This record gives sequence, C-alpha cells and structure tokens, in this order.
Amino acid sequence: MPITFGTIGTNWITESWISAAHKTGQWRLHSVYSRSEEQARSFGSKYQCSNCFTSLDRFFGDGGLQAVYIASPNSLHYEQAKQALKAKKHVIIEKPATSTPDELDDLFKIAEGEGVFLIEAFRHIQEANYKLLQKIVNDEKRLGPIYGASFTFASYSSRYNNVLNGEVPNIFSLDFAGGSLVDIGIYPVTFAIALFGAPKTQTYVPFICQTGVDGGGMIILRYNNFGVQINNAKCYTSTAPCEVYGEKGTLTINGTTDISSLKHWSPKTKETEELAGSYKTVEKPNVNMEEEAVEFARIINERDSKAAAELEQISKIVVRVLTDLRLQNGIKYPTDKEESSLTMRR
Repeated sequence: MPITFGTIGTNWITESWISAAHKTGQWRLHSVYSRSEEQARSFGSKYQCSNCFTSLDRFFGDGGLQAVYIASPNSLHYEQAKQALKAKKHVIIEKPATSTPDELDDLFKIAEGEGVFLIEAFRHIQEANYKLLQKIVNDEKRLGPIYGASFTFASYSSRYNNVLNGEVPNIFSLDFAGGSLVDIGIYPVTFAIALFGAPKTQTYVPFICQTGVDGGGMIILRYNNFGVQINNAKCYTSTAPCEVYGEKGTLTINGTTDISSLKHWSPKTKETEELAGSYKTVEKPNVNMEEEAVEFARIINERDSKAAAELEQISKIVVRVLTDLRLQNGIKYPTDKEESSLTMRR
C-alpha cells in the first residue's frame, strides 16, 4: 500500500515532490496544510485532495496520515517537524532541515523515541548518476588518490532584485534563517560531504547583503590531503563545471544538483570518456525527485535503520559545517546562542 502523506508548504518544490512521489506509486497525497484555507483547498484540488487543514494540531492528529513532507520557510522547520514526530509521523523535510545542530540533534532523538523516521530531502545525492560518481571516486584503479575538487552552484535569484529594491524576501532574511549558504551552498556542501566525509576545517568568504545574510561567496573544505573549493551564490551566476581531480584523471560534471553529464579525462590516453547513465528529464520548474521518493519509501517500508542512519550522519555533518561557516562571518539567526559551542564541533 502507498504511504499516505501530507504537505506543509504550497510552493513549486512541494508540487515537484507530489508529482515525483505519485509517479513512483509508493506514496499517496492524503492531506494539505496551509495557514490559509483558500490556499489549502486551491492547492489540494490540483491533486483531488480534499483533506485540507489550517490547524497543525488537527493536521497531525489525522489517524490516516503516515508521513509529512515539510517545505515551509527554513525558520519554521524545527517546530513543525518536532510536532509531526511527536505525533508519530515520518518526516521528509526539505533542506536545510534545521538552522542549528542542536535543533537537528533534538529532532533525531525524538524520531528515535517515537519509532519514526526523519529524513532530510537531499534529492541530488540519491540520483543514479551521483551514485555512479561515488563509485568512481572511491575506485583507486579509476581515479587514484584525490588531489582536489571544485564544485559550483551559483544562480542569480529573481528575489535578489527585491533585496536591491530595499525589500527583505524570506530567503534573504535573518529572521527566516535565509541566505545563499543554506539555500544554494548546501547542495555542493552536501555533495562534497557525501563523497568525502566530514572536512577537517571549513572556511567561508561571503558577500554580505544589505539584509544581513550572505548573497554568495567562496567556501574551502579542507581534508587530510586535499581541499574542495565551492562557489555558491544567489546574487550572481556561474556556468563553471564541477570537477574532481585525481592522480589518474579528472572527473567533470555539469552541476551538483542534476548530473546529466559525467566525464573522465585520462592523463595517460589524453582522451575523455562519457560515463553518465540514463538521465531523467523533468519539465521545469519541477526537478528530479523520483529517485529520492523511491529510496525514502523503501527506508520507511523496510524499516532500514542502517540506511537512515547514514543519511542522518550526512545531515548532522552538513548542519555543523553550515553553522560554523555562518558564525565565522557573523551571520546569526534568532535561534543561535550567544555563546555557542557549535563552532567547536568540526
């Protein structure tokens, strides 16, 4: 039987998740929450869903609801996920799951205590071509020792125009836990951490917007014998490819969010080989979320605690790294402590 799920958030990413989840046949939209009844009913009607709520208590109290997909503003994630988990609902939560490591630790403890799963929706590391990239990076015969990597995700946001006009959109607001790092930078940071593990240290040189958050900048993740350079931004665009440099060649991909091209250049043959497998074309603005929907359903249905624990570890490393990078540059959210020990957790 499909997993029945409800949604919090009525934007395009929620529509993309619903579409992908339904395509797998393993999920079924059961209910919709919105602060506006009109918005909830309008959104639900697109999917013939009439269970619409404006009360989170009633939403989570629905006995027919098994899981919740949360795609609300970043600052609301923690409290909403906490309430969902305490109601014994599985939670699929959009990145960033929380604003601080302490919040995330608390949510995972609650999930364990209630016997449900909490999964951060890092769709890009569930894609088949990313799995192929992981395999090659870990293949000493194919790539050899890693010398370094360069990852880019820099895309000018139309909402940055609002910032330039003196406005404060949610994603550029400190109060809503916004900024390029947690919205855009989290993709290449997660990409690197899932490939190479936790960095020894991390450094960020950002451009700070007039709203107080970062509009973009350069990140360096330092590992034992190599470094990863990350260019992330919402206030400018880069079309640079992403690369992993090894002793036996260079891997090149077109991006960290959708790997439609994966190539290996060999210094021995001086030739380039195309490696990427089949690629799912998804009509914009939707994105490829089918592979994560399949995997998350499998984890829940099979009670695969090992796979869930691996994703939990990635989420915990990512939030520690992002929090450290923020606090290094004085980017503080209301949830940050004045005297925080988080920067020590590297």
